Amino acid sequence: MNLNQQTIAELAELLENAELQAHEVVKITDAHPDMDWDDAYAIQAEILRRKLARGNRVVGLKAGLTSRSKMKQMGVDTPVFGWLVDTFSVPDTGEIRHSELIHPKVEPEIVFVMKTALKGPGCHVGDVLAATDFVMPGIEIIDSRYKDFKFDLKSVIADNCSSSRFVLGSQATPIAGLDLRTLGVVLEKNGEPVAIGAGAAVLGHPAAAIAALANHLGARGEEIPAGTMILSGGVTEAIAVKPGDSVLLRIHALGTVSTRFV
Repeated sequence: MNLNQQTIAELAELLENAELQAHEVVKITDAHPDMDWDDAYAIQAEILRRKLARGNRVVGLKAGLTSRSKMKQMGVDTPVFGWLVDTFSVPDTGEIRHSELIHPKVEPEIVFVMKTALKGPGCHVGDVLAATDFVMPGIEIIDSRYKDFKFDLKSVIADNCSSSRFVLGSQATPIAGLDLRTLGVVLEKNGEPVAIGAGAAVLGHPAAAIAALANHLGARGEEIPAGTMILSGGVTEAIAVKPGDSVLLRIHALGTVSTRFV
């Protein structure tokens, strides 16, 4: 690590205030070009500490930048990982206040819920499938706090991977008999298809994103606990939304999930 604890705390406060007050900031590596990967995750952890201290609770984890289209869109080539708290959760068909966000975008997700714990290193797709209780459709609303949605990988990790809101479908589907790679995904905005993909767009198999998360946590002496809900990463590019937009996600065999921005 290259940043001291005071700087980490100051940057966490800057980024969380930007999230809570819905305003942009300049990416933090501009002022701290020597920031390393451990610094980035330490800032992310400090933001979580601040939220837990105010009574928030962790309700899930997420992998980000896991599809080739997302990597290309953001100019990166490595997945990132973050956490989700209760205040990010929106019920299926629920409304999201656009004014509480900066420049939100939506992306379709295959969501995993684990029945047993997973811990790396060495976790692979087979381990993930054996540990999975069921899968669901989900919409993640990402909202980078950085000006013009422009950032580098370390800055976005520190910003908890642009997390802001998520919506889960009401159908829980066991994975027995499913090939998650071939599940068709259609994201609609205001009744028109705006993004189409398949599960294989996420690292070749969406369970690979969960394995990568388990290995990431294992390197830090942590694990994915039983019962954890995990967003495996956007299947397609992220789609910008504005007030009045309605978004509907359809995933073959998994059902639908929707939300509206007001």
